[in-house]
Amino acid sequence: MNFDKEFDASGLACPLPIVKTKKSLSDMAPGQVLRVVATDPGSVCDMAAFAEQTGNALLESGEEGGKYVFFLKKA
Repeated sequence: MNFDKEFDASGLACPLPIVKTKKSLSDMAPGQVLRVVATDPGSVCDMAAFAEQTGNALLESGEEGGKYVFFLKKA
């Protein structure tokens, strides 16, 4: 999937992946896509909840090489 910006949250524990994802999205334009890579298993539930609460779309989530990968589209 194409994306405009990437944020690597590898090694960060809850709640830092979400906090830093929010910061990464803040300087992006609506419609742009952010790719987030995380190692915290809790980020799977957290990212879905974050997207729902903020109105940003979670386009895709999955696992890649033992890491969790998310694609968020800024609202």
